[in-house]
Amino acid sequence: MAKKKTNKLTEKEAFIMNLLWKHGPLFVRQMLEHYDDPRPHFNTVSTTVRIMEEKGYVEHEAVGSSHRYKAIATPDDFRERSLADVVKSYFNNSYKMAVSALVEEEKITVEELRELIEMVESKKKQQ
Repeated sequence: MAKKKTNKLTEKEAFIMNLLWKHGPLFVRQMLEHYDDPRPHFNTVSTTVRIMEEKGYVEHEAVGSSHRYKAIATPDDFRERSLADVVKSYFNNSYKMAVSALVEEEKITVEELRELIEMVESKKKQQ
């Protein structure tokens, strides 16, 4: 039985989840093809994906003597929690400071900020 999802991915787990979301079900050997050199050992990826299965992020289908893994968790299962963790850890729990940092580092333009403001205002009017 799968454990309850913790909604927090390690860096290795995030890489595998992104592969599965992008490419669909994969065997471990297919996952390895997407890593840059030096690639991790087969057993390392296999162990990671089995842990992810225990956590309830993926499931497998037996194909011969091998397993093909597919994501059962969605990006939305992680997106909100990950953003909240970043804002809490690095921006003193201030979304304003986070957006300010994006502006200072030129990761978001003034035009994009205007579009975001319009989206927020439009959503408020609909409520």
